[in-house]
This record gives sequence, C-alpha cells and structure tokens, in this order.
Amino acid sequence: RSAQEMKHMENISGLLQGEYPRPDPAAVAAAGEQPWEMIMDKKHFKLWRRPIEGTHLYQYRVFGSYTDVTPRQFFNVQLDTEYRKKWDSLVIKLDVIERDLATGSEVIHWVTHFPYPMYSRDYVYVRRYSVDKENNLMVLVSRAVEHPSVPEDPEYVRVRTYESQMVIRPHKTFDENGFDYLLTYSDNPQTVFPRYCVSWMVSSGMPDFLDKLHSAALKAKKMEIEVRDYMSAKGAESGAEGKAAMAAPDGPRSPAQLEYA
Repeated sequence: RSAQEMKHMENISGLLQGEYPRPDPAAVAAAGEQPWEMIMDKKHFKLWRRPIEGTHLYQYRVFGSYTDVTPRQFFNVQLDTEYRKKWDSLVIKLDVIERDLATGSEVIHWVTHFPYPMYSRDYVYVRRYSVDKENNLMVLVSRAVEHPSVPEDPEYVRVRTYESQMVIRPHKTFDENGFDYLLTYSDNPQTVFPRYCVSWMVSSGMPDFLDKLHSAALKAKKMEIEVRDYMSAKGAESGAEGKAAMAAPDGPRSPAQLEYA
C-alpha cells in the first residue's frame, strides 16, 4: 500500500511544481479518500494533513526530495538506533527490545522529550523494512504494539496509537545521490491541549526532524561514520535460522484516556 501511495504522489507531482497556479489539495487524495490540506510548501518538501475520522487528531504526509545523499545512506541512518542517540537531542532512550531474524521485524522502545511543559513520551513499536530492488523502492513501516518486557513507566506518558510509513524512490540507484521520499505519519500524543496546538507542534517538529535526519546522513557520508548497512544485513539474516515471527496484536486499540499535558 505504501508503494502504491508513492506512485500516486509521483503521478501528481507535476501538479505541485511552481507556486502558481496553486494545486488543489483535493487532487492529492486518492479516489474516495478525504482530501489533504497543504499546510507547508518548501523548496525541498511539501506537508499536508487531514483529520482522522472520529477523533480530534490529524494524519500527516510529507513528500520531498534530496539530491546530495544516497538512498542507502538516508535509509540506514533512519534505522540505526545507536547513531540516532548521537544526532537526535530529543532522544532519552532508544533500544531494540526484540528482533526477529526470519522477518527482520524489530520491537523498539523509544522515549523522547516533548516541548515544555509536557511530560516526556514513550513509544513501544514494531518496525519492518523492505528493499524492493526490482521496483527500485525502499519501505520502512512502524506501528505501536504492546510488549511484556516494557511495562508503562509513571515517569512517561505511553503513546499507544502510532503509525509511520516511509517510502524512498531513488532517482537512479540506491548508491547514487538523489531520491524522493513519502512519509505518512499519525499518532495520539495523549495530550489535553487543543488540536490546533498539537497540529502546530507536529507541523513544526516534523520538518525539524527531517532536517536533522538529512544532516545526520550528510555527516555520516562526509565523516565516513560507520552506520550499519541494513540492506546487506537483512539479506544475510534472512538466510539464518530465526525465531518464530513475533505476533503483533490485531485490530485497533482504544488509547488510554490520560489526563496529562
């Protein structure tokens, strides 16, 4: 599905070039979907949002390009949890709790600072990635799960609703500079602040995160920082005898009603 959405964005990307005429946000939505509202239009990326039915939350989408980093570098820097602890100052804790060698799935525990005066948030999520060499695509998907080894900590607010999909399309190859990416993201930060406040935090925080991610990829490239090559690692692991695939709970979750900032 993520790959199909990327193809849809590529099909309409011609509409998004230039400031005039301003493209109709409804054109960005697939048939039968709610239209996306453009809330940021920068040189290297565009940001949309749309309300999630039945909630006070939004889903966000970023479509952008970089020409000075290879797709492999950008992909690996996102996946390397140890390196992220160095370049992302908001990280309090970021650990791989469990890894399934058969599928490449990993359960991650992530604790991050939120803007003052809000409490820090913690996420437990499963992520899986795929490199489709035939179709020249890289996909990284994540969603919140529960895990017995990470009980809730009263020091943090547990985020129980979280989904993220990143699709990367190289302009040429995985190891040549230049690619487009599509990031679709939603979560429930368990806050009592009004929706417009949360929307402002996300719409300002997401571009900042992408800038830091891009800078970290550039730094790794220029300083030859050793970052794990997940493209090669998964190929090697898939041939190894792994544990049984981790079972992820099915169906939607109802977020806990925490009266926290």
